Amino acid sequence: MDAVFDRLIAFVVANMPSWESAALGGPPSLAWSFAALWFAGWLQRRGARTGYTRKIFHFLIFTTVAILEWRLGTPAVCLFGAMCTAAVFTAVWRGPGSVLYEALARPQDAPHRTWFILVPYFATLLGGLAANLAFGPAALAGYLVTGLGDAIGEPVGTRFGTHRYHVRSRASVPATRSLEGSAAVLAMSAAALAIAAAASPAMTLAWTTVPKLVVIAAACALVEAVSPHGWDNFTMQVVPAAMAWAWLG
Repeated sequence: MDAVFDRLIAFVVANMPSWESAALGGPPSLAWSFAALWFAGWLQRRGARTGYTRKIFHFLIFTTVAILEWRLGTPAVCLFGAMCTAAVFTAVWRGPGSVLYEALARPQDAPHRTWFILVPYFATLLGGLAANLAFGPAALAGYLVTGLGDAIGEPVGTRFGTHRYHVRSRASVPATRSLEGSAAVLAMSAAALAIAAAASPAMTLAWTTVPKLVVIAAACALVEAVSPHGWDNFTMQVVPAAMAWAWLG
């Protein structure tokens, strides 16, 4: 446990943005986080289902994280994560009825709608830390699989899902997913892994690695299918990062 704590402290120190970087990158990161959340809420106010709007925000944030990791490195990701935290906690503070809150809070999660905003947030934070600490640059695979693969499942399930199955959740909040959504997760995860392998010097993309991409994507779809309600942002970062590190490195 002490070794893990030491690695965590070393990671935080090594990736702490400089004051200059924070001054230059903090305001646009904060503005983009609020803009993405407001846009999702604006869509919800115009009739879009929360199953779509929360995943639009999810997609925008995770793809931004992946681009920052690719172009500027982990310190930029940490800075952006801090600014995104401010946006999410502002939504929670504003509460029900706020355009920011309603962008993220599913009606079917009542009476625990706030809980199921906070759980995915902490799952995202813990998943990102675990993937970076354990698998280094392969964490990019986790960002993209979660941002693209996981993001597609709920909208596809909301629109096309007819073959539904139950997943673990709080007793008062029954949660389901669909086979159609899981199939979409598999297909998009494979594409996300290919993008990650092409973008990262720590991974290899070639025709010989295509079967591995498909197997990893299938594993990601299975993990997403069985993850407890709200916790797939953790598992969907760690599993693809681990498998990409082991198979594509």
